[in-house]
Amino acid sequence: MQWEKLSDSLMELGTVYGLKLVYALAILIIGRWVAKLLRRLIFKMMGRTKVDNTVSGFVANIAYAGIFAFVVIAALGQLGIQTASFIAVLGAAGLAIGLALQGSLANFAAGFLMILFRPFKVGDYIEGGGTAGIVEEIQLFTTQLRTGDNKVVIVPNGSLVNGNIVNYSAKETRRVDLTVGVSYDADLSKVRTVLSQIIDADERVLREPEPLIAVAELAESSVNFVVRIWVKSGDYWGVLFDTNEKVKVRFDAEGIGIPFPQRDIHVFQHRSAA
Repeated sequence: MQWEKLSDSLMELGTVYGLKLVYALAILIIGRWVAKLLRRLIFKMMGRTKVDNTVSGFVANIAYAGIFAFVVIAALGQLGIQTASFIAVLGAAGLAIGLALQGSLANFAAGFLMILFRPFKVGDYIEGGGTAGIVEEIQLFTTQLRTGDNKVVIVPNGSLVNGNIVNYSAKETRRVDLTVGVSYDADLSKVRTVLSQIIDADERVLREPEPLIAVAELAESSVNFVVRIWVKSGDYWGVLFDTNEKVKVRFDAEGIGIPFPQRDIHVFQHRSAA
């Protein structure tokens, strides 16, 4: 009689917990399949927006881990196991990791935003984060720049996003601004003509927008002309350096003086009473 009761009890327990085990396994298998499916969908969707594959894979894997953790907790709950403690442990662990990696996560978020919104791309010359250079590589946490003297600078992405970013390569054209000072006794019409000839002789200078030559300031020791000309972004430095040199050579040839600051020093001698 006792064996029959024990057998009935075991069968009842097996029936109840067997069904729970089946349901738990079903939740685990289906949930894992759904998590993988969502990971692939996220990766494809981010790939269509031309997001870097490294970022796409990282975000997709994080989403998969979060969904699968929820599936495991749901499966354990189906078996009758109290999951409140597991959720608390996971929450505490996530908080501790977040605090420990606060700076790194901020840099990662900044890198994700830069790749998503693309304020610059590889090959652009930018200024930001306290430095300037050509962008060589955009990584998850840092951006690698190459300076004009061929030094490599690693800039945290957070420093770039939290400050101003000047992209000198974003537009096809740039304006070259020059200030040319001449003496007060110079013929201003002649100065304007010489400057116009220098600009017209340079094929790199664009005709639209039209170059500007104007008197900008009557300074302390010179009359300052402002010269504003538009060039292609790649010709900026060449035009700037060449125009400065041509202005000096032509002004010397035309007898146009370029003044420099001068001071008169008066020395007074005082004889002593003796």
